[in-house]
Amino acid sequence: MGRILAVDYGTKRTGIAVTDPLRIVPGGLTTVPTHTLLDFLTGYFGREEVDVIVVGHALNMDGSESASMRQIRPFVGKLKKAFPDKRIEMFDERFTSVLAQRAILEAGIRKMARRNKALVDEVSACIILESYMDSKKESL
Repeated sequence: MGRILAVDYGTKRTGIAVTDPLRIVPGGLTTVPTHTLLDFLTGYFGREEVDVIVVGHALNMDGSESASMRQIRPFVGKLKKAFPDKRIEMFDERFTSVLAQRAILEAGIRKMARRNKALVDEVSACIILESYMDSKKESL
């Protein structure tokens, strides 16, 4: 069984989170410049076994897709083409940035570090991953 990797896709940078090999604990992995994302994933998949890629599905409050899906959909297509052996799923990412900022604040991260948008992206990916994992537990 391989890991589950989550992606909080952004136009400038992308947050990435991953589970442990037993798929028990999600954790932030890193944030990478989006233009290097496929190269990063290729390298990571060469070192670690990953079976599932979860991509944040950008939705508006009414459930309709947000404008950022115009960049996310082509990215998902590239993922499917580059990694046909991986299962790729979209998962609702509403509120992840707000929840990430709250989690960072509650963790006692200092003010200057809280302004680091890369940290917010990585924590957002972790929240997407954790929510995805929770949703799978409920369906068992």
